[in-house]
Amino acid sequence: MTEDRDKSKVAIITARGGSKRIPGKNIKKFLGKPIIEYSIRAALDSGVFSLVIVSTDDEAIAEIARNAGAEVPFMRSEQNANDFATTADVVQEVLNELGKRGMEFRQACCIYPTAPFVTPEILKNAMEILEQNQADSVLPVVRFSFPPQRCVVIKDGMLEPKWPEYQQMRSQDLEPYYHDAGQFYAINTDSFFEQHSMVMKKTLPLILDETQVQDIDTVEDWEIAEMKYRLLYQSEGK
Repeated sequence: MTEDRDKSKVAIITARGGSKRIPGKNIKKFLGKPIIEYSIRAALDSGVFSLVIVSTDDEAIAEIARNAGAEVPFMRSEQNANDFATTADVVQEVLNELGKRGMEFRQACCIYPTAPFVTPEILKNAMEILEQNQADSVLPVVRFSFPPQRCVVIKDGMLEPKWPEYQQMRSQDLEPYYHDAGQFYAINTDSFFEQHSMVMKKTLPLILDETQVQDIDTVEDWEIAEMKYRLLYQSEGK
């Protein structure tokens, strides 16, 4: 660890074992190495966390995480290893367990294990926004590429506009809409314990470019993500 790491910040990577749509998703090879390694490496290389921890119920994931440089001081409870446990439940469990070990953190960053487009710079920027603005949380978002206001729906087999009043408006005149980039949450831990939510009352955006974002929920998503990653980083040899 570098000397300038802030002792009050922790990175928590949530990686439950088992996946129905993509078997072994959290440790499946993404361009040659387990996908979780990208999140671990980004957190470590950002230089802002005194601890990078992986929360998992799976020994195979734990071993890969440790080999990649993360710490797994305890396994996730059975209660928070099912399909009904929320991200907030898992983060609270980790912070509580760390607290029992005498480790208190003012800020945390919950990073998903399937977020290969997260970079050290993005994480560092998010934590700076959180700190400088005294926010409850920071959420990376991306703008919808097509205006949702001009969507169409199917009724009785026919297409019709959902909101006819927007159909003739120019795209640039419509209010931009954003969605969660699905990569991480930067949080103030005091606010988190009060609100028990990853998106809180004072949540600030970190706007990402569409090239930096890719949902990975299906095999097709995975293939698209690998193609996009190659295009972005092949010249850098990553």
